[in-house]
Amino acid sequence: MNAIFSLGFILLFGLVFARLINRIKFPSVTAYLILGILIGPSLANLVSADLFSASGFISNLVLGLIAFSIGQNFSRDNFRKIGRSVIWISLSEAAGAWIMVTSALFFILKQPFHLSLLFGAISAATAPAATVMVIREYKSRGGFTDVLLGVVAIDDAWCLIIFALSLAIAKSVSLHLSSNLFIFRVILKSMLEIGGAFVLGWIVSLLASGFSKYIRTSTEALIYSLGFIFFTIGLSILLHFSVLLACMFLGASLVNLKKTELNFFDTIRTIDPPLYLLFFVLAGANLELHLIKNIGLIGLVYLVFRILGKIGGVSLAGYIVRASESIRKYLGFALVPQAGVALGCALIAKSEFPQFGGLIFTTIIATTVVYELIGPLCTKYALEKSGNISAPGT
Repeated sequence: MNAIFSLGFILLFGLVFARLINRIKFPSVTAYLILGILIGPSLANLVSADLFSASGFISNLVLGLIAFSIGQNFSRDNFRKIGRSVIWISLSEAAGAWIMVTSALFFILKQPFHLSLLFGAISAATAPAATVMVIREYKSRGGFTDVLLGVVAIDDAWCLIIFALSLAIAKSVSLHLSSNLFIFRVILKSMLEIGGAFVLGWIVSLLASGFSKYIRTSTEALIYSLGFIFFTIGLSILLHFSVLLACMFLGASLVNLKKTELNFFDTIRTIDPPLYLLFFVLAGANLELHLIKNIGLIGLVYLVFRILGKIGGVSLAGYIVRASESIRKYLGFALVPQAGVALGCALIAKSEFPQFGGLIFTTIIATTVVYELIGPLCTKYALEKSGNISAPGT
């Protein structure tokens, strides 16, 4: 099977498979992951070797687009709209999952600290698509729904920041640096990765905004937008900065500059659906089924303690900001779904740590499928308990 035939096969069957999955009310990302697992090298082996070997290249491009879109949520207008309480709740639930999963793997399962830290960082992510899908399907309205939408809008941004910091620390710890300057070097490396990504995103945003006045047509706008995003991704890789953070800061800077009539985000949305489909299918194809037997307790602990961290983080911040009882008790259940950003972070961990990255990636794929299956049900439960939608039979 050649690469182009394989690409056409993935796009067409991905569309059909998503339609079938949607009939039983599960999100499309679940369909893409399952299709990828079925046609991957571990089972049917219907993905061409050339396309499969390009997975890393495709992943970097798509992850850059995802991070760029997340940056849009960091506009000043959006922060004024969602309010201080939503910012604290989102930060607390992301940090709660990070701390709970890291602690459980390190103290209970006695896993290496750098492995535990990476799992904890990835657990901070939430998949907004599944949550928004349930809200729209049941026409949920009310204060609880407004807070939920605000939280999921910026949750993945916190995850990217947490993951960039954790990745830098994990790299240093895994090298067994033993000098007295160990902590200083870890902190300095982390600050350079995050600070460098911020400066890069800001500088590129100034260039993109400044020259956008010369763009005349929608075709030119699409080429122009993709060019600057891919330019940012390439420079990030070259300079060893975080691709995810650089693209997120690029999006955040552009949305706050407001010196151009060119809407970069709407332009990118015209071409991202097939790229997202390809990304998730190839992510599923990268699953190493022979490692499934090794995830055992790690997968179970990750599943349980991530949810506990989300619920606990929401509850703690809810008390601090004096949120309503329904938000404190039920909002955490609506944050169970996990997909794109978590898989992207897992792919990065796999490439950075070949010795155990496969275990991280396999665990995240397997748990993502579980989360995407039970997540919509948990979100529906939370919305019913909050009174924003009517429970069946009422």
